[in-house]
Amino acid sequence: MSGGHFDYNQFKIEDIAEEIQQELDLQGKEKSDHEQRMMGDFYEKYPEEKFNPTHPEKIQAEFKNAVKALKIAKVYAHRIDWYLSGDDGEDSFLRRLKEELEELDN
Repeated sequence: MSGGHFDYNQFKIEDIAEEIQQELDLQGKEKSDHEQRMMGDFYEKYPEEKFNPTHPEKIQAEFKNAVKALKIAKVYAHRIDWYLSGDDGEDSFLRRLKEELEELDN
């Protein structure tokens, strides 16, 4: 069956983690050419707005904590999904869960 018990919503959790990570990665970098074109002459009037915001260190730390927590949540949701859908038995559920959680630590 390959899952489906949670309507594959574990991948939405993964998407949120990736979006938060992207927010961290883009800090202080110039916005894309596409985005700048979409805003017309706005950036000519406000050149400081051409750059993505840089968040305070305390906020960045919490964003990083959120990314980690969401990645863990995705693994749990995915493994439980497969278990409840009959794709994993008890042994394979526990083994795969352990393996995927360990991969996150690397």
